[in-house]
Amino acid sequence: MKITYFIPILILISSCNPKNGNNEINQTVFKTNQPKQSQSKQMNDKELIENVKLAINPKFQDWVLFKNGTYIIFDDITKVKNINDEAMVMMKEFGPVFAGGPAGDFNTIHLTKTEGWIVSGHGYGMYTYVSPSEIQNESANDMEIGLLGRSKRDLDGKKPEIIYVNKSK
Repeated sequence: MKITYFIPILILISSCNPKNGNNEINQTVFKTNQPKQSQSKQMNDKELIENVKLAINPKFQDWVLFKNGTYIIFDDITKVKNINDEAMVMMKEFGPVFAGGPAGDFNTIHLTKTEGWIVSGHGYGMYTYVSPSEIQNESANDMEIGLLGRSKRDLDGKKPEIIYVNKSK
């Protein structure tokens, strides 16, 4: 049954990135499904928090950061009773990635105030920070970065653990 999910992904990857050969496509898909932490340098919480602070537009002061780099921005904190509870509800709903669902879509944003990228996707105000230290391929493209960001969000969605809360009030 699992192979059924790889076929659409391989088709999508080959259609979006035609210059890669089939071997590279297969390696990209299977590498993405492996835990990235064992293959690259994982940031500590302090480094992650500092990079996310630089990645977020300063006009957004209310946000919650999860262990694997996914964060949720709240536009109007006055409408939220408990920011931690609301973040957990949103993460459980929009964090996990299911093949063929809207959580599989993503966009990769290149950062200017810090190194790395933000991966956006399904779930309003939900983003995932990806550090260059987490990427094995020095010339990684947006697809590879996006797949890693999506897998990090999936980890946060399945085992949500808040490591930092930034509040304006």
